[in-house]
Amino acid sequence: MSGGRQCDVLVIGSGGAALSAALRAAVGGLSVLVLEKSAWLGGTTAMSGGATWVPANHHALAAGLADSSQEALDYLRASAPEGWQASEDTLWQALAQQAPLMLAFIEQHSALRFALTPEGDPLWPLPGAKQQGRMLAPMPLQPQCPWRLRPTPLPRLFSYHELLTSDLWHRPIRTYLRALPRLLRRQWRGELTKGAALVAGLLDGCQAAGCEFITEAAVQGLLMRGSHQITGVRYRHQGEEREIEARCGVVIASGGFEWDAQQRQQHFPGPYDFIASPRDNSGDGQRMAESAGAQLAHMDQANIGGGIPAAPGQPWSGLSVFFHYEPNAILVDRHGQRFTNEFVFNLGAALDARDAQGLPRHLPVWLISDARLLRRAPLLRYYRWRTPGWLRQAATLTQLAQQLALPAGALEASVARFNHSCARGIDEDFSRHLSAAHGKADRRLQGGLAAICHAPFIAIPFNRTFLATKGGPRTDASGNVLHRDGRPLAGLYCAGAAMANPIGSKAVSAGTTLGPNLTWGYICGSSLLARHQALTEEARLCTA
Repeated sequence: MSGGRQCDVLVIGSGGAALSAALRAAVGGLSVLVLEKSAWLGGTTAMSGGATWVPANHHALAAGLADSSQEALDYLRASAPEGWQASEDTLWQALAQQAPLMLAFIEQHSALRFALTPEGDPLWPLPGAKQQGRMLAPMPLQPQCPWRLRPTPLPRLFSYHELLTSDLWHRPIRTYLRALPRLLRRQWRGELTKGAALVAGLLDGCQAAGCEFITEAAVQGLLMRGSHQITGVRYRHQGEEREIEARCGVVIASGGFEWDAQQRQQHFPGPYDFIASPRDNSGDGQRMAESAGAQLAHMDQANIGGGIPAAPGQPWSGLSVFFHYEPNAILVDRHGQRFTNEFVFNLGAALDARDAQGLPRHLPVWLISDARLLRRAPLLRYYRWRTPGWLRQAATLTQLAQQLALPAGALEASVARFNHSCARGIDEDFSRHLSAAHGKADRRLQGGLAAICHAPFIAIPFNRTFLATKGGPRTDASGNVLHRDGRPLAGLYCAGAAMANPIGSKAVSAGTTLGPNLTWGYICGSSLLARHQALTEEARLCTA
């Protein structure tokens, strides 16, 4: 085993949280090494749409949209699951205060530029919610270096802002043709959009600040001094085990554990459809932190949605699916009954609802619709053609129910009740007629109520699709990982999907994966700078 190498800060992972921490520490003058397990940089962030929730940001201020960290804290408190405030409030306070500083810092020290979207907080009218100003996305960016970014099944030509204001889902050919000159120009210039732009901009900024990157470097474990101090890591690269000392500390930002079958089944029993994150999100960070004595929490929390088989033969898919927002579509559980408002923002929490034994209440779940949905959604027809057997179809609801092994008569009764609501224009069961889904600003969403009555009838699996789990080592408000005895593990920090995330499955906006994760990376970087200063002062006093 080779060793002897040192750095100030070692970051495990290369997604948004990891790069935010690396940039903050490097700009502050620390030597930073980033270890990435795969051959690709960017993690789940590079695969994402780039939506970023940042309260009280300077773009909103410039646009005359009033907001404050206190209002953001009020919103976080009001939207949180019952009982969470006791353990998470100090972290919410740090997030609300540091998020606007994070965004300003990233724009100051990289070529990344963000712009507001027209979206509002979806949990309106909770206290502290805003109708616009907190949702942003990166503008297209031409990277300075040819970074090898994590590939994604989602097209990268359109920016997040363009997707909001177009209707690629229902009119893909017309949308592409109208945008063709702009898209060709973007491709010729090598511009990136969405999460790829975000990662490339952060990578450029990190490199300019002196960060070093090593890919295909799998961290095997943490190096410790005593029971409460982390001094570095042991990792494997090019067939050789190596050790490196991190003088100030280590940041775990290695993503979730959704690809660890044993952990996933333990914390998320029952069926799932797809995993939409990199296969390297296999819980390495959670395991090494637990081995060092860290307290794990929120292991049953995850970013969950519906999925489509975007890559044939691969158990992963893009999460940006909107066919459940169609007027003639409902979700039914294993009993053939509707169980939720299909337009509710935190639909993943409804899909993952548990009984007293911790088992799924509703799974397996099916989306039920009719021939008109297929006519309106050519992309849905394309995925059906590319993945035979994924979408089920029958001439009658009774035949469809038999295919799905649903109780006799249940599906027919659920559809009949929904159709009756459509005739009245009022959803008596779940008040869907009052819902605006993610907001009127998003043109991809149809909404409304329309009867399911045109054969053939269709069913699509709508179980959990994982973007990322959100459980891991518990941290304090500085990002410092806590030992099981409640004391900090000196020199160990955690951010992003690897941490016990203070915003769990119940998100507060579409961008509450990226925005808070970037902020926690920034907080960890700031804490490492403070630790460096304290260690330097301690060494000075010892030699005085």
